[in-house]
Amino acid sequence: MDSNHSLRVCYFGTYRENYSRNQMMIAGLRLNGIIVKECHETLWHGIGDRVRTVRGGWINPLFWVRIVSLYWRLLIRYMKQGEYDVLIVGYPGQLDVFLARALTWLKHKPMVWDVFMSIYLVALERRLDKGNQFSITLLHLLEGWALKLPNMLILDTSEYVNWFTQNYKISSERFRLVPTGADDRIFTPLPDKDNKGDKFRVLYAGTFIPNHGVMYILEAARMLINEPQIIFEFIGNGPELKSAQQFVEQNQLKNVRFVDWVEKDELIKYISQADVCLGAFGTTPQSLMTVQNKIYESMAMRKALINGDSPAVRQVFTHGEHIYLCDRANGKSLAAAIIILWRNPTLREHLAQNGYRLFRERYNLQNNGKLCATHIRELIS
Repeated sequence: MDSNHSLRVCYFGTYRENYSRNQMMIAGLRLNGIIVKECHETLWHGIGDRVRTVRGGWINPLFWVRIVSLYWRLLIRYMKQGEYDVLIVGYPGQLDVFLARALTWLKHKPMVWDVFMSIYLVALERRLDKGNQFSITLLHLLEGWALKLPNMLILDTSEYVNWFTQNYKISSERFRLVPTGADDRIFTPLPDKDNKGDKFRVLYAGTFIPNHGVMYILEAARMLINEPQIIFEFIGNGPELKSAQQFVEQNQLKNVRFVDWVEKDELIKYISQADVCLGAFGTTPQSLMTVQNKIYESMAMRKALINGDSPAVRQVFTHGEHIYLCDRANGKSLAAAIIILWRNPTLREHLAQNGYRLFRERYNLQNNGKLCATHIRELIS
């Protein structure tokens, strides 16, 4: 390829257009001078739609009418894209890669898939296999076939690469890493609140799923009920929200407050008012193999963060320097970590500054986009 030629990417598929991973991949590439043409059609209408499909909705003939219609529109949109150097299938793309492979073969162009997560594993962790074993088996086969088609596969951690290689017998050499990171156009430090005579705010923002271990955070809140200065704020929703609310009622936790999901401009205000942010504490495979968005986002806003220990997290951050780690699935260990940071503002500031510095050096939008662009250029050359 001519060195003076700007690299052109066709970002293709039924990917979740508003999902942070896709937005950041596209924006990061553009920040590094890559021309990105989006070729997108919406397939899924929310989590409920995806869950119903896995639970057997795919058997309904109307689902296949919808599939054919959608991919026909996507094909028409693709025909208008013009030339490109590489096609990237966005997350999730388990269905999209089959059409994408045919189109790139015809054009003799390479194809990259940002796998990001296994939807088969997501389905297992959300227990969608209960009563739907045939659908889950089919999903596993579909994902396995899809993984064989791209020239390059992208994930966020080496731990997740190991899981894919073990479960699908795929060579690790086909994978490249692009960390989750955070969008520092949005998540950036704001003026700290005045803590004088105020509460010590512990913030969790995310989905209420086993992956994140919300119930262990609530167990820590129960243990700290006699420390009235410490309050817990939960932002988000999900399948475990009702159980979480029932736990709070049953234990009369006056130190817990729930807030429904908020847009990003509102979320950053909550993060800026927090004294400590919380990451993930579950023990599901996915929780252990990933470094979640909320971790990078808190660091991007220069906040001290507590997270459950895992090899994936330790590959990125150092305990006591960038992050404070505690045992997973252990409310007592989390409560102890909160007490330590509450009583030690110097340590909180140390974690906040070092975490922010590391984020700026390695995991912001510009650096993530540069890493992805390097992988693409390596493939083309």
